[in-house]
Order: sequence, then structure tokens, then C-alpha cells
Amino acid sequence: MRKAQYAMVIDSAKCIDCKACVVSCKVANGTPEGFSRNWIKASEPDFAAGAKPRTHFQPGACMHCEAPICVDACPTGATYKNADGIVMIDETLCIGCGNCIPACPYGARFRNPQKRTADKCNYCPERRAAGLLPACVDTCPTKARVFGDIMNPESDAARLLEQHKDHVVQVINQKSNTAPHMYYLASTAPVDWTHEAVMPASMATMTGVVDPVVKTLVGLSGLGVLVMLGRQLLSGHDSSHDSSHDSGPDVHTGSDVQAGQAHKQQTDKE
Repeated sequence: MRKAQYAMVIDSAKCIDCKACVVSCKVANGTPEGFSRNWIKASEPDFAAGAKPRTHFQPGACMHCEAPICVDACPTGATYKNADGIVMIDETLCIGCGNCIPACPYGARFRNPQKRTADKCNYCPERRAAGLLPACVDTCPTKARVFGDIMNPESDAARLLEQHKDHVVQVINQKSNTAPHMYYLASTAPVDWTHEAVMPASMATMTGVVDPVVKTLVGLSGLGVLVMLGRQLLSGHDSSHDSSHDSGPDVHTGSDVQAGQAHKQQTDKE
């Protein structure tokens, strides 16, 4: 059972679209130009508000889902879910195939052209190891982003979720519900920007081929065990007269023991 789940709890009503979180993330993680690990989305202006139409801003990033489809789409195991609930990428295993990119309903991944591997938010592990918050959280001037272990009731993130437990929303694609661990307080907008996760055809084909093969092998193995047990039961009587041929494993083990005893006797004499 997992003992931690790091997550982001966001009060998007506090976001002023200053983009300090986006800039600080790029600096902290050396994200190449033209790419970003996080974002701020904006709703359509609400002209019903009068002369000053209002827009709602929504900070976001990888949602470190409970059921991340990107993990299933990775052919090498480079993408995995850590014990603390954070979805990570092992760059030494990533072959840059890009299978994980369309498998994310939130578009949180991209292929890093410098590293030639998949890239996304990982909650700044170097900063956390130094006792710091992720760069986007640390930089936010309105503290719209709150980060922490939501399984630890003493964390700020867990307290916020508890205080607003009846008014927490998640941005979810109904066709690809990955149970994201990014929570918005009260309400948020926009919510219609996700896409259905796409599992690469090669992975789907491989899964369809491998599963029946594995099941067949397991079935044959079980059948082989039953046949072996049957032969042992039928030949049990004869083996008491001639154990040197019908009980191969027992003879082998006995020989090893005897060889060890002989060696011990020889050693004692010496």
C-alpha cells in the first residue's frame, strides 16, 4: 500500500495569469525554448459581467494520475509511478519513441529535442531534496498553487482538501478518466480542453498478441505439472525397486550429499 501521494491543490480563482510559475519552471528545469512543463489556460471572456468581461485562469501541469495511461504506453518501462505517487521518467531507459505523448489526456508531455527523451513535470526533485518547494509553487505571488503529500493530514495540501472536501473539482476527460491528482478548489475553467487518450497501435497490437501467448504458456505449464504428478503417482510403486532411473531429482540430490560427506571425511583425515 502506497504511503504517500504528492499532489497539487490549486485555487484557480487566485491566479492572475502573471506566468511566474511558467517562467520559474523553465529556469529551474532548463526546459528548451518553445516547450513548457506547465501552463495557464484561460476561459472565454464572460461579457455578461458588463463593461469589464471576466476571464478565469487555470494553472496546470502533469496531474500525476492514479491510473496513468502514459505508463501503460511506455514500451521500455521508462515511465513509471513512484512510491510517493509521482509519475517519473527514467531518462536512461527512455528511447524517445513518443508513445506516451498522445496517451496523456492533458497534453502534459513532450519530446525534449535536446535530451531526445520524453519530458514533463516531475515536481522538481532536486529542489525537494534541498528542502524547497517545486519552482512553480515557490514563485506564485498569490499562492494559487499548493503542493504536498495529501496522505499526510499535517500537510498544507491535505488541510486544504479537507477544508474544501465538498467543493473540490478535477479536470477529467470522460473517455479517459485517469483519476488525476490535481485538485481545484470550488470551481475552475476551462474544463473542455482535454482529449481522449490514444494508445499507440503498436502497443495495442503487441498487448493483443502477447497476452494470449502468455496465457497459453501458463496453461501448458499447468498441464505439464499435472502430467508429471500423474506419472509420479502411477510409477510410485515401481520406484521403490529402481530409484536410479525413475526419480531423477532425488538421485541427483542424494549424490550431492554423498559427495559432500566424502569431502568432509577427507578433510578430517588431513
